[in-house]
Order: sequence, then structure tokens, then C-alpha cells
Amino acid sequence: MTLGKIIDLNLPTPILTSQRLSFGDHVLKASSTKGKMNWMVFERERHTKNALFAGFLVILLLSSFPQASCLKEEAFKRRDLAIDLGGGLTTDAQLTLPSVGDGPFPGVLLVHGSGNTDMDEYLPPEVSGTEEGSRPFLQIAEYLSERGFAVLRYNKRGIGMNGTVLDLEVVTNTVFGELQHDAERALEILMQQPEVEADDITIIGHSEGTWIAIRITIEEPGVKNIVLMSAAAHNLKDLLYYQLVERNIDMFQEIDSDHDGSISIQEVYVLPPVLADALIENSTGDWLWLPGIDQDEDGYVSISEELVPLWEQTFEYLTTAEFPGCIWFRSHFGLRSNLDLIGNVSSGILILQGEGDTQTPVEGAFLLEQRLTEVGHPDHTLITYPGLGHSFYPVEGLVQWLGPIQEQVLSDLASWLRDPARGSRDLEAKLQTAESTIEALLGQLGDLSSELAWKTSELEGLVEELQSESSSLKNSLAEAESDATELESALDSYRNLTYVALGIAAIAIAVNLVLILRRRPI
Repeated sequence: MTLGKIIDLNLPTPILTSQRLSFGDHVLKASSTKGKMNWMVFERERHTKNALFAGFLVILLLSSFPQASCLKEEAFKRRDLAIDLGGGLTTDAQLTLPSVGDGPFPGVLLVHGSGNTDMDEYLPPEVSGTEEGSRPFLQIAEYLSERGFAVLRYNKRGIGMNGTVLDLEVVTNTVFGELQHDAERALEILMQQPEVEADDITIIGHSEGTWIAIRITIEEPGVKNIVLMSAAAHNLKDLLYYQLVERNIDMFQEIDSDHDGSISIQEVYVLPPVLADALIENSTGDWLWLPGIDQDEDGYVSISEELVPLWEQTFEYLTTAEFPGCIWFRSHFGLRSNLDLIGNVSSGILILQGEGDTQTPVEGAFLLEQRLTEVGHPDHTLITYPGLGHSFYPVEGLVQWLGPIQEQVLSDLASWLRDPARGSRDLEAKLQTAESTIEALLGQLGDLSSELAWKTSELEGLVEELQSESSSLKNSLAEAESDATELESALDSYRNLTYVALGIAAIAIAVNLVLILRRRPI
């Protein structure tokens, strides 16, 4: 323990006996000596003064520079791009990159949710619950690029920054297939960038973007990972019915304080403004039901008899040709659900889900994770966040603002992408797949060997039969040769006899001629 430096003070007070005296930050020890007292002073105050003086010098030194700009330099840089979507359409995009290094860096493509969405996925103040609005995709891009990723995001076709509609005809006639095509084109552009490692690509889809991310990943084997944020498990038609009817039933049953199945105007006050404004108005100075809501005009609205039919009519209207967005809606209705398709994804999968999400409920995320477990997917993770909503912003009672993404969600995302253990698990999975393939090939080889042995045995039997037939043929040929020899010998004998017979005949003729000649008169 350091006691500090001893300072001797000559004081004319030899009457003090040994004792400790405290004066503020000083602790002194007095001892009687021959007319002189030694004082021990712990120099805390002097050290404090020295530290303050040194700090003042540092501040003075730093203030002598015009700006400490190098300390505020962003850890990422931006590059503006234009993506040719085909058919004469282009859209703006931006690539964010780490400020240091030339790469190649792991690449990330952001695919936005539904609506008139720009590359930042901008959400205005009236839905974000913040004065500036929220920009979830800009948050993700900058956060990941600060940590070593190259991130590409782009405006939807016909949309400019802050969700501005640049081409109304294009926007109102856009279908799901075109949105998927645009994402595929953006993926091509990302993989072509010289700073991007083309075989280390992640697609992050939010809400509607989860339908697109899954489909692209199944078709594009080069995608290493997908991240599903606020994932939709079911078809959009089923999800739309949940949002418009089933969710509202649950919400209104919750605000039905007396549980009588009817809602009063006072009970509507606790609803989010966007829902309350669809039911009540205050144009006369008093809050009244909007025309057509309280059909029996009893001052209360029945959930089952008045509200549910109204919500179902709204659902039917959104799916008819009268609704301006029906083309986009209908393009979704024939699609297979994510729950049907996710088992076909071989890439690493991260599912991030707010437990308070009322647009894509957390139960859907659980179903997706169960399906991945069922098919034995080797690299999938589900992380849920209590109290967070569709944009991973805190839920306030029945109000679900679409504010900025919370820091923990961004941290979990980056950690999962950088997790070395996942690489090991991926290698183990690939090794298991290779071992399974080898076992299958060995099994096929065994089957082929058995078939070959059977064929060989069959051929050997045929050879034996042929050899037996050949032996028989040889015997037959030998017999034929013997018969031919005998025939030839018989022919020789016959020929000899013929020659003898001819000789005898010739002699006989000659004798007869002689006799005839002798008998003729001279």
C-alpha cells in the first residue's frame, strides 16, 4: 500500500501526542519530538491536480487541430448503381462496402417486404412511431458493412427514394414473378462486383421478401445462406385472412372488457389510431360510430354479427378486380407456401422473428423450424424476440409501430453470419452427405458385383453348353469323316470294278468281232 510522501513541517506545538488528524482529502500523522513534529501527508490532492492538469493539456492539444475527422470516419463506403430490369425498366441500387480492404467480402442481398418500398425499406413517421421514420434495410446494410460484408439493396420497380411512386402503371401492375425476377437480377449484379466473394452470398428477405428468398435459393445453388426476417409460413391469401379477420377478432375480444361480445365507443379508444379511425369519428364534437358500423343503432357493435361480416367483406374486396392492388394479390394466391418449400433449401437458414408480430405471427416461424427439423436440415437457427413486432421494434400494447430494428437483432444477425462453428457444422454435414453417398455407391457396387457374378455364372453355363455342343459336333464330324472315308473306299472299289467290267466287256467285244470275221466267207 502506498502511503505517499512524508513532508516535514516545523510547528511550535510540541504538546501534541501521537494522533491522526483529518482535513478533507489530507490525512496527517502528528508525533512529538524535541520541539519538532513530523507530518505525513498523503498526496491525493496533488495527484488529482496533476491529473487534471494533464487532461487539460490533452484537451488543449486536440483542440489545436481543425477537426478530428479521422476519428469520425465511417467504417463503410457506398457505391450507387443502376440495375437493368429488362423491358426498358431500370432501378436505383446502392452497394455498401467495408472502408478498409479490397475484398473479396462476403456478399449480402436485401429483398424487401410488400408495399411501395425503396432500398432503405423506408417507413414514414405515421407507421414507424418516430419523428424521422425508420429505415430497417439501411440499418442492416451499414451494420453489416462495418463488420466486413458487401451489402446490396435496391428500389422496387417503379419506386423512388422514401417510397415515392415514379411510375404508377408499373407499380399497380407488378406481379410476384416480376418481383422475384428483379431480386434475381440484383443477385447477378451483386455477384459481378469485384469486391464480392461470389461463392459466399447471403440473401436476407423481410416479410414478402421471405417468399422470394426461399425460391431464389432453391434455384440458385451458389447462395450460401438465407435469413428470413418476419417470415411468412403460409400463402398470402391465408395470411391476409388472418390479418383482416382472425387477428381483429382476437384484438376486439381483448378490448371487450365486460366480455359480452359487443364493443362500446369507449372501449374503441384503446385501439391503435389506424383501427379506431376506421370505426369512429368526431366530426360533430362527440365520438360517434361511422355510418354502417352500428347497424342496429343500439350504441354497441357486436363482434360476431356486425364486425366479422364487415372484415370478411373487406377481405373479399381486396381479392376482387375492383381493388387497385388485386393484380399483385392474385399473383400470390397460386404460389406454394414457404412451409411447403423450405425443406428443399440446402443453404444455411436463419429465422428471426418478433414474438409480438401481428402481421406474420410467431407461430409460423415455429412451423418453419419444425419442418426443417423434420427433414434433417443440418444448419438452421430460429431466434425469437419477446416484445418486438414486425420490424423488430418494441410493441406498445395493441399498437405495433414499425420503428427501427433493435441493436440485439442486428448483433445476432452478424454473429450468425460470422459464426465459425456453423462452418464446422456445414463441413460435418457435407462429410455426412459424402459418407452417405459413398455408402450408397458401395451398395450399388455390391449390387453390380452380385449381378456380374450371376451373369458370369450364366455365361459359364452357356460356355459349357457350347463346349458340349462343340464336342458333339466334333463327334458328328468325325463320324461324317469316317462315313466319307468308307464311301470314298466304296467308290474306289466301285470304280475299280467298273474298270474291270469295262475291260471284260471290251475283250468280249473283241472276241466276238474276231469270231464274226472268221465266219464270213472269203
